[in-house]
Amino acid sequence: MARESKGARAERAAEVFGLLAEEYPDARCALIHTDAYQLGVATILSAQTTDVRVNLVTPVLFEAYPTPAHLAEARPEDVEEIIRSTGFFRNKTKSIIGFAQDVTELHRGDVPHTMKELTELPGVGRKTANVILGNAFGIDEGVVVDTHVKRLTMLLAFTKEKTPEKVEADLMGLFPTERWTLLSHLLIFHGRQVCIARRPRCEACVMSHLCPSSRV
Repeated sequence: MARESKGARAERAAEVFGLLAEEYPDARCALIHTDAYQLGVATILSAQTTDVRVNLVTPVLFEAYPTPAHLAEARPEDVEEIIRSTGFFRNKTKSIIGFAQDVTELHRGDVPHTMKELTELPGVGRKTANVILGNAFGIDEGVVVDTHVKRLTMLLAFTKEKTPEKVEADLMGLFPTERWTLLSHLLIFHGRQVCIARRPRCEACVMSHLCPSSRV
């Protein structure tokens, strides 16, 4: 694999994608949401915690603050109490209220559709913007690189980079644009169910024959 050509790597990547797509036909964003506003807030809250934890908190949050305008006017202490269990709740409260305020004041209550506008919102970096664009608007702007995606793509020798931005750039050069959003979901599903960080189940992996890190 060390001397694998770019063309061979692209062919292997296509086969990996096909196998994972067949294995996880229901792969999707795990954060429960009904619109871009809810997804943006949920994604901000998901930092340093689990999607399961966020999904326990957001129903209460969105019942209290159903629109960006409602959250924009919220008292920080009230929001903090609701989201406390997600960790870093003071910073997250500041971010999601700021997010809601800018969406309300600068975008007339509609979450914007571009990377530039999204990343200008409080609490929104490129990763969060990619989540919103790909899952709320169906726009494949980039690849969401979380800990699972970074770990699996390094194991698969699709990248040697360390930073999410550089890992994303490698993946964008390896996979067709229309696969970028789904790719991250497939890798996350596989990372959670089979390629588990401390106890990888290589014997149960559908792509073990394509992975240079496989133990079987």
